[in-house]
Amino acid sequence: MTMHHVCIRAACGVAVFTALGQVLGKSNLIKKANRMRTEKRSQPQIKNGDILLTMIGLLSLGKSDFENVNEFHKDEEFYKIAFGIAYGIPSESSLRNRLDGIGVSMNREILDGNVDMFLSCKYEPSALQNDCVPVDIDVSPFDNSGSHKAGVSRTYKIFDGYAPIFAYIGTEGYLCNAELREGKQHCQSGTPEFLSETIAAAKQMTKKPLLFRMDSGNDALENMLLLHWQDPQLKFLIKHNFRREDRYAIEEELKSVCKNVKHPREGKTVYIGSTWQNFETKKDGKFAIRMVYEITERTTSADGQEMLFPETEIDMYWTSLDVSDEEVIALYHNHAVCEQYHSEIKTDMGIERLPSGKFDTNALILKLTMIAYNILRII
Repeated sequence: MTMHHVCIRAACGVAVFTALGQVLGKSNLIKKANRMRTEKRSQPQIKNGDILLTMIGLLSLGKSDFENVNEFHKDEEFYKIAFGIAYGIPSESSLRNRLDGIGVSMNREILDGNVDMFLSCKYEPSALQNDCVPVDIDVSPFDNSGSHKAGVSRTYKIFDGYAPIFAYIGTEGYLCNAELREGKQHCQSGTPEFLSETIAAAKQMTKKPLLFRMDSGNDALENMLLLHWQDPQLKFLIKHNFRREDRYAIEEELKSVCKNVKHPREGKTVYIGSTWQNFETKKDGKFAIRMVYEITERTTSADGQEMLFPETEIDMYWTSLDVSDEEVIALYHNHAVCEQYHSEIKTDMGIERLPSGKFDTNALILKLTMIAYNILRII
């Protein structure tokens, strides 16, 4: 690493610390943490707000292990001033024990503190071209193989770990909400509650219409009803999960009525259109939800090789958007940007292998990661 790179990294570090101190030092989150009482407090003279600020500072530097706090003791006065810490930086054991004591008891306060940070900084998530602010919800498993941490179990990625769910808002990809889950937990389990929390937070962060995008794991009528009836400013775009449906029959029926048929190249045909699915519930009565479909049929490969059997792909999307079929499809494809955000959290910030053996402590650290991640994004 050159001296130029060292200087850049040092300058970024100072910017992070300054932002931490200015944004969080006097926030309601820290004030509420200071008033909180936890049992068996080590270093009781250090308030809970200082504990949270210290951990957020570590996470903003891509350091999630408790032992990394020892680096702050080498220049304690600098870090105290930079972070807005009132008394002092905790020892490694105190940091661990005090976070254990807080656990998930401050989930609501941290979520509110995240919103307050955006309001105080006067940052508003940016909208798409259709004037909707995207809210992308997605599960991204954390690989914690070889550990015996509470909640670690086999994920759908076929490794042992956690299966946290994230909600990103705006074209910048700010974190609006995050929740740690056991690895074996199905992505839809607990999602309506997570979605309600996220809706409340997102509506405080912007007054523009919100577009909630989710993949096929969250294809559930409960999610769509929660978004469709609560507020006309809420829109949804959810990929359809075919489950046990007969795809071939669906393809043939839609192809027979499709009026938008394209031939991008020889041997490739694309069918795009909309249909409506009828529903009825005791609470909402009869209603219909729009489904946009895209069927791709190939008889030759891209290099001109003729196929022995045609290949057909079908994708369908539930939506409440009033835009063209092509725009709906393009908007869902843009949902894939979540993978970039996941990578930044897991790899760049080094959060994937969470440090504690206790589930509630790791859940707290993931919530604090949301604050650190957004500070880095804002900078």
